[in-house]
Order: sequence, then structure tokens, then C-alpha cells
Amino acid sequence: MGFMAKAMEYRKLSEIKKLEGNPRVIRDKEFKTLCNSIRDNSEYFEARPVILSNRTGELIIIAGNQRYEAAKSLKLKQVPTFLIEGLTELKEKEIIIRDNISNGDFNFDILANEWSDLPLVDWGVDLPEDWIGDVAGIDAPELRDGDRAPFQQMTFTLHDDQVEELNAAISKAKAEGGGQSSVNENSNGNALAFIAGSFNRG
Repeated sequence: MGFMAKAMEYRKLSEIKKLEGNPRVIRDKEFKTLCNSIRDNSEYFEARPVILSNRTGELIIIAGNQRYEAAKSLKLKQVPTFLIEGLTELKEKEIIIRDNISNGDFNFDILANEWSDLPLVDWGVDLPEDWIGDVAGIDAPELRDGDRAPFQQMTFTLHDDQVEELNAAISKAKAEGGGQSSVNENSNGNALAFIAGSFNRG
């Protein structure tokens, strides 16, 4: 199915919903600047409307969550929107990431825990240097002391060729259900434990 973009349309704030688990973060000073821009330059908002997807049957914001929040702060009743129909979930996520690259900062905790199975590097995300290789091999960011027990964090140094092999193994383990665990929410850690368990059992 191809994508279909409808013309810009003003919609009530009550008609649209924010994206859950949005990896975009905005600082107080930047949010104030955004509010000022929207209040003083309505043409700016129309030039960069809130982008929506109706894949789930609801109008979900896939680009413009912070503009939506700014509009609420300014007590606006409606905002300019642009609906794209026919998007897959993967294509939605790509749009979300690409929009944030040029217009915001990322919450890397959310990226590591909820978005790490996506080709973020291919989509232009500049990942921290201490993350391992390609995205599929990324584990959670450094745990704070209070968050460690009963968890442990391990760091490995890999050659590029080894990273490719590891990523393939993690993906295969997840496909076989190895990314799930009753004791750990991190899917990459679970997949590695699944691989180790299979090897140890011979």
C-alpha cells in the first residue's frame, strides 16, 4: 500500500493524540522559544504543521509532539496538521526519528530500551561512542548505582566483522523468543542470555 498525504488541515487538539514513548526531549528554554515562535508567527506553525498517522484508527502525532504541547500551553484550540495515510509502523518510526534529528534532542534511555531494534544509525542518529556497534547490539546506557542490583552491566570490544555476527545472532534469538524474560526488561540482554544458555546446553 502506498502512502497518501492529505492537504494541511486545522484540527482541534482534542481530536489528536500524542505519541507514547516519544524519544524526543526539549529543554525549558527551548520550549519557551518554541511557544514564542508559535504565538508571534502563525505562518511558522503552518509551514511546519503537526504530522499525523491514522494507522491505529486514531490520529497519532508522529512529528510535532512538542509543537502540540506548546499549543496547549498557549491555550490554542486547534493546530495545523498534515495527515499521512497508509503508513506502516516501521515507516512511522522512521519519520519520528528523522524529524527529531533535525529538530530536537534524543532521550537515549528511551532509544536504548524501546527503539534499539531499529536501524537508527541508517536513519541518521549519532549514537554515543560507548554504545556497541550497530543498533541491534546496543544495551542499556550505564546503570546508576541505585539501579544496579540485581543487574550487572558488561562491556565488550568487538571488531566490525564481529559486530555484524553478533547483531545477526541477537536478531535470530529475538525471533525465537529469546528477547523476553520474567526477570529483565532489556531485550538485548535477554537475547544474549538466551544464546549463552543454548551454547551451554550444547
